[in-house]
This record gives sequence, structure tokens and C-alpha cells, in this order.
Amino acid sequence: MSDRLLVAVFASPVSEVLLRWGAELGFRTVLVEPHAARVPAGTRADVTAAGFGELDGELAGGSADVVVTDHHRDELGELLRDALARPARWIGVMGSPRHEGPHVAALTALNVPAGDIARVHRPIGLDIGSREPAEIALATLAGLLADRNGRPGGFEHGG
Repeated sequence: MSDRLLVAVFASPVSEVLLRWGAELGFRTVLVEPHAARVPAGTRADVTAAGFGELDGELAGGSADVVVTDHHRDELGELLRDALARPARWIGVMGSPRHEGPHVAALTALNVPAGDIARVHRPIGLDIGSREPAEIALATLAGLLADRNGRPGGFEHGG
């Protein structure tokens, strides 16, 4: 089994594509969704969990890429706090770079140190003008693969 782990947080149209394409790209896939009723039938995840506490075994290797696919959910701060407390390799939140993400205020209210909050990437993925769920998933996965492979992504090519 691959040591590459993709954790999609919250069931959403973007997470659906991330999980499907992530598996095709060799990731083990995990969906974190606190409300089981929101998980669509047929979701393609190796593991579905209500929170990060259920994933300590999965996350132990420190090879997880965590992607929060909905920054409007009430559970955003708690789930990000829990992700930051574990050995995730990379953590990102979808959202526009034009304004501060709601995760900053949510994590600050939970007394998460500024240094930990700074570990959260936003925006995520390659800048290809993504708007639709599949485009956002594609940009995100391409960015994660470039990062994992030590490449800058985009049209700038490394050696």
C-alpha cells in the first residue's frame, strides 16, 4: 500500500473529485466528515472518519496531505486544530487569496499559536484560474504532486 495519504476534509463536490483522482494518482484516500449523513453513497475513500482522532494510525507516518474543501463549515477551526496537532506533511484550505481565510480567526479563537496557523496553506493548488470542482481538484492535486516531487509546478521547469 502506498505511503502517500490524501485527506479530504468535508464531503463536497471538490472532495469527491479529489478522492477519485487521488486514488488514481496512487494516494491512499481518507474523507473526514463529522456528519455521516453528508457523505454521498458511493464515496471513494479508503477510510471515512468523523474526525482526526480516528486517524492517528493512518497519520502516524507523517506523509499526509490534508485538504479542507469547504471553508464555510462551523467545524473548520476544530478540525484544522486537530490536523495541526498531528504529523501531517502539508495542510491547505480552499479559498480566495483576495481576503484572509476564516480559518485564521477560527484557529485564533481556539488559542492555536500563530506559528501553527502559518502552517496552513491558502490558497491551494496551482494558479490555473480554477472555478469548478474538477478544476479546483486538478489544480490542488497538481500542486501536491509538484511539491512532493520537489518541483515548482506551473510552466517553470526545474532540473
